[in-house]
Amino acid sequence: MKKLHLAFITLALPLLLQAAPDPNFHIYIAYGQSNMAGAGAIRSGTDDIEHSRYKMFATTVCTQLGRYNVGEVYPAKPPIFHCNEGLSVADWFGRYLADSLPGITIGVIPVAVGGTKIELFDKDKYTAFLNSLDLPNDQYLLNWAQDYGSDGNAHARIVEVAKEAQKVGVIKGIIFHQGESGAMEGNDWRAEVKKTRDDILEALNLSADTVPFLAGELEDEAAGGCCSWASKNLIDKLPEVMDNTYIVSSAGLSGNGIDQFHFSSESYQEFGRRYAEEMLKHIKLEPVEVTPQLPFNATNTPWTIPGKIEAEDFDIPGTGSDGNSYNDSDPDNNQGKSTYREGIGVDIKDLASGGHAIGWNANNDWLEYTINVSETGNYTLYAAVSGEGGRMVFSLDGNQIGDTVNVSTDNAAEVDTVSEEAYSDFYKVKTNVRLESGEHILRMTVAQQWFDLDYINFVKGENAPDDSPIDNTDESSSSTAQNPSSSSTQPSSNSAENPGSSAGSAENNEKNEISDASTEAIIGIAEPGLSAAPKVYKLYTLKGELLRQSKGTQVSTKGLNKGIYLLQEQSGTSKTAKMVQIR
Repeated sequence: MKKLHLAFITLALPLLLQAAPDPNFHIYIAYGQSNMAGAGAIRSGTDDIEHSRYKMFATTVCTQLGRYNVGEVYPAKPPIFHCNEGLSVADWFGRYLADSLPGITIGVIPVAVGGTKIELFDKDKYTAFLNSLDLPNDQYLLNWAQDYGSDGNAHARIVEVAKEAQKVGVIKGIIFHQGESGAMEGNDWRAEVKKTRDDILEALNLSADTVPFLAGELEDEAAGGCCSWASKNLIDKLPEVMDNTYIVSSAGLSGNGIDQFHFSSESYQEFGRRYAEEMLKHIKLEPVEVTPQLPFNATNTPWTIPGKIEAEDFDIPGTGSDGNSYNDSDPDNNQGKSTYREGIGVDIKDLASGGHAIGWNANNDWLEYTINVSETGNYTLYAAVSGEGGRMVFSLDGNQIGDTVNVSTDNAAEVDTVSEEAYSDFYKVKTNVRLESGEHILRMTVAQQWFDLDYINFVKGENAPDDSPIDNTDESSSSTAQNPSSSSTQPSSNSAENPGSSAGSAENNEKNEISDASTEAIIGIAEPGLSAAPKVYKLYTLKGELLRQSKGTQVSTKGLNKGIYLLQEQSGTSKTAKMVQIR
């Protein structure tokens, strides 16, 4: 997962090739007056939750909202049009659209001004319109317009940001809500709306044939709306003068109870859903059925608990807003370079044992596993980890289980001995948990980076022992350098080639003692028939590269080439080393 690099680029390279626009990044232009700009109260915990696949291109600078540059992409969290507005039709339009199109990211270009007439969006008439405002009574409107540039040119701001958006995605449609101001004053409002749309499309080299235009009705008379006449006589008749144009009904939507123009927050949500459903009809994409995430195994069946789950076997992602089975801070950068589940977006590293582990765990990364608990009761959760620090939290169906687990040799379970190589050696940490029988989603969340995770094992009973062996040494000695907190002290090539020196910080080394082992068998530590207390054994190349680690009385040599290796034995703080030959 994501690794922090302290590096700075000081020289621009103007000849870098521009990446092609992403066809799976669908972008929509949203313009109009106050119902589009955002007149609804933002409901905490409902409207302000970020959707991972709904983005906005900033059209105003809102430093208090963390949006510092016009044209840059940010999470689409309300308010999205102006710094101090509220909930808009566009907010839930984008969320519903993203939920209906798994694998597609939705973007919006938001430009709207409360109380404005359609002329503000006419590139040939906006100046005259702004000059006609009754100041100071209309000062608020002038200020809003100038959020999009000192001259108040809303058309120019739409085009400016849309051209930037076209570099990274594809403009798929336009959503529009306007008419409370100016539509009933005798002017040809429908022709004016068409001109604003056509001017935008022309500036972006787009065709109305491929860019649907959706216009929403005004607040219905039954809800206390003032201007439903305009809906029936002007808005509903826009398709008569505009090709590829469709109407979104406001029937049944409630007002805010304060004025005759604006909808309630619940109605903005429903209105957004209606806009999304209508747009889906005309971009020739049907809503996609949401599918659940699946366990990553041959039968796609939940992992049985008690039992072990390899960390790299997290669930296959599903579709829809709740289908994610993992979160990686930098999914496009696979630090592990493993071909196991290649392209999935999580940093998987290969181990010398032939297994795999999850590395480069960054804050707020998480992995999910579908499990089936066979019996309600107390369990001991073990995690095989490496590293000198970090914390992780486990949850079941969104509820934390057990204590926060510290990734530290000081917190290692007593059944394991830990050596000094921070990211080369794995050890076990544990917490007691209470599990209910049945199928659940288990999540591991990184509470503090950095550490590596090999597997998770549930053993029945509180403080129950875990007898499963750890034989998953990191394949590459360079892994310690890739993790910033490592202080590994592997043997140098000089000391490994001369085991009579201080190879691997070993004490009482035995010089040039050669024993034999088959490449298909094991190195036996104890004589046959004799008992031996378990110790930690490590097998190195003569260049000091750690290949194998074992606790017990033997070390596997399967898969190793014939030759001479360095075997290190550790018991407590005492270490010895000798050379062994594999034939």
